[in-house]
Amino acid sequence: MSKIRIFGSPQSRAFRALWAAREMGVDYELVSDYKTPDFAKVNPNAKIPALQDGDLTLFESMAINLYLAQKFGKGLWPGSAADQGRVYQWSFWVMTEVEKPALTILMDAFGMKADPEGAAAGRTALEKPFGILDKHLTGRDYVLGKDFTIADLNLAAVIGWAKAGKVDLSPWPNLSAWLDRCLSRPHATAARKG
Repeated sequence: MSKIRIFGSPQSRAFRALWAAREMGVDYELVSDYKTPDFAKVNPNAKIPALQDGDLTLFESMAINLYLAQKFGKGLWPGSAADQGRVYQWSFWVMTEVEKPALTILMDAFGMKADPEGAAAGRTALEKPFGILDKHLTGRDYVLGKDFTIADLNLAAVIGWAKAGKVDLSPWPNLSAWLDRCLSRPHATAARKG
């Protein structure tokens, strides 16, 4: 069986797929030379990440992670249909409610795209979703309960941008503690290196 190929960089949305692959013990090859004309055959959008698994080619980081979790599991993919639905819910939620403002904050903080007004608006925009997740995490170690799942990984990979962008998470102590638990996992640390 050939290795899965993940196209991207640990400093991009590919981090999510790299972290997921490491958590599940998936043997993969990181392809960092993706700025080639042939890459359009992998992802016609010419964006990263992308994944090749035999004859299957996928793009979009959340689709990649959900695929990896369903195929390889290793405890990250829940067994019940109800919990699988919750995985989809929280994974899509973080993309629609959190990713854009968190990315704006991160890019401003690191000078990649200076936008102090957008970053300020992003901080305000994050208050509601962070409040929702903080409340949901009351009495839970992880999003679905006591075990870390792909839902936690998908959420933490995005919410981590807010932390990196120096968003004060102290108003949301449950979220802050949960995020620290997720991002301090050894596979998250290793995925940052590729």
